[in-house]
Amino acid sequence: MSSTPGSSVEEGKTFLGHPRGLYVLFFAEMWERFSYYGMRALLIFYLVQHWLFSDSDASVIYGAYTALVYITPVVGGYLADRYLGQRKAVLFGAVLLTFGHFLMAFEGDGGQEGAAINVFWLALSFIIVGSGFLKANISVIVGQLYSRTDVRRDPAYTIFYVGINLGAALGAIIAGWLGQTYGWAWGFGAAGVGMLLGLIVFVIGKPLLLGRGESRDPARLERSVMGIKFEWLLYIISFAAVGLVWLLIQYQSLVGGLLMGAGAILVGYVLYTAVFKLPKHDRDRIFAALYLIFGSILFWALFEQAGSSLNLYTDRSVDRDMFGVEVPASVFQSINAIYIVLLGPLFAALWLWLGRRGMEPSAPAKFGLGIIQLGAGFLVLVAGAAAAGPGALTPVLFIFLIYLLHTTGELCLSPVGLSAMNRLSPAHMASLIMGTWFFASATGNFAAGLIAAATGAEGAGPERVTEVYSTVGWTAVAVGVGMIVISPLVKRLMHLDTLTDEEPAMAGQREIGEPTAAGIHIEDERR
Repeated sequence: MSSTPGSSVEEGKTFLGHPRGLYVLFFAEMWERFSYYGMRALLIFYLVQHWLFSDSDASVIYGAYTALVYITPVVGGYLADRYLGQRKAVLFGAVLLTFGHFLMAFEGDGGQEGAAINVFWLALSFIIVGSGFLKANISVIVGQLYSRTDVRRDPAYTIFYVGINLGAALGAIIAGWLGQTYGWAWGFGAAGVGMLLGLIVFVIGKPLLLGRGESRDPARLERSVMGIKFEWLLYIISFAAVGLVWLLIQYQSLVGGLLMGAGAILVGYVLYTAVFKLPKHDRDRIFAALYLIFGSILFWALFEQAGSSLNLYTDRSVDRDMFGVEVPASVFQSINAIYIVLLGPLFAALWLWLGRRGMEPSAPAKFGLGIIQLGAGFLVLVAGAAAAGPGALTPVLFIFLIYLLHTTGELCLSPVGLSAMNRLSPAHMASLIMGTWFFASATGNFAAGLIAAATGAEGAGPERVTEVYSTVGWTAVAVGVGMIVISPLVKRLMHLDTLTDEEPAMAGQREIGEPTAAGIHIEDERR
């Protein structure tokens, strides 16, 4: 495992029981999420109100954008695993993201005829490619700070997840309020400042990462290819990929085809590797990981209505007057993140408390619980709209309730899923499997855009939104119940009783793994 000077001294230093590098990653990701969610809170309104897209077209663009944000980590994870290492990949991604967020502040005169819209597409493209290098890899570095069987791992991921959502809450409130109150440039500019702060934190905090996430083959990066150092060649090619994304984001149907084709290739490659190149227990773990990955697609397809159809519904059909002040709709995007900051530590403590008593649900069961709560959230909002009556504004209480149920569902699925991808992955496939997890999120986000477009068909009103929400709500509840029923079968595939730390030290990956909160405790399995 690579190390940096002084890392052996730093190795034993902790803060609140965790390596100090965890908090570097916490704050770097917090500011990155500030920028991303600040921009995300405004994006659907920016598309509809500034660039004058229809609701349906804006929803599809939004879905394609968020899908690309989640598909690019497959490539970024592969390049980090094979060549760059996670730390350099995160650093490069942060630079691209900073540039993209600042480009968002150039708004032009609006409409789709002027040249300024091309700057907008370019800004989205930089953000998409930058996310590809940062998203999967910064999560992997968290895992590298701990051994695969370290009981601190799940609390560490929950702390990291709280950092994500603290940034998301602040971004939606500050950037959303500035953008809808003082102008788009103010909101997007604030997001750019947040990303720059995240970049600075990551650079300054490098020594606290204990040499984790470095390249497997530093000599390869130094070699010259066509007169250019190989590392810089990778950066140049990745920078050029911004042009390809610039094309994709403007022709959203291409994104759908890309998801289908790339998804088939990716899943096929993972299955081929699992069946023909891995021992039985590792193979079964990959099957379990793929099951969780497919289950997450439905979750994200429905959960990500928040930034599109639910955001527009909140703007147009909800009584947003609170204590005599009409709150901008984008600010409500912070509710989910605030709930996670408040409830995340409680869930981490709950899993540990249940685990010590042998009562903790397995990871597959947690997924089912999460999807049930997601569906229940939609049904609660539908009931609130029906209670208000035709033509009346929905009470704002029901927006708080749908986000509450979606948040508790997310806490049962997302941090557990992140950590499961790490724990169930062989060392040499860690970032690839993490990238596949994000690929599922990409598929779910693209599907979310199509669902949102169905709620915003020409001439459709709030009744159409609640009709769609009722259908997807009941579907999610049924699927969640089914996942709980078959969860014991999936649990057996995880083979956590044979999981050890004795794997090849590739890029520090022997520390990767899901914490005990996956629901199966090694000491319990051996009894």
